[in-house]
Amino acid sequence: QVQLVESGGGLVQAGGSLRLSCTASGRTFSTYTMAWFRQAPGKEREFVANSRWTSGSTYYADSVKGRFTISRDNAKNTVYLQMNSLKPEDTAVYYCAANGRVYSTAQYAYDYWGQGTQVTVSA
Repeated sequence: QVQLVESGGGLVQAGGSLRLSCTASGRTFSTYTMAWFRQAPGKEREFVANSRWTSGSTYYADSVKGRFTISRDNAKNTVYLQMNSLKPEDTAVYYCAANGRVYSTAQYAYDYWGQGTQVTVSA
């Protein structure tokens, strides 16, 4: 069984920054793709960014490209999402996800999910 625990959410003014963390336990993540998704009120959950664990390849949604950075610390089994130049439209619950099969932006590809952390950006 795999457990993912997110932290780092909170309230920030527009233009500010936050860093989210997601720590994985229960399995070796040397071959896992880690991703961040988000769900705003009244909207479907959407892909934000992902990182292939071994190669470090990353991919971002167009809406966050140039503002968000995904990174990971293999020794700590932790993935981060550095969010800069935050906008009110970034307000959402952010979820960490993991899968050991494919490098994908699709939700259905991910087997393990964290509980989510709230990010609120005020205007």
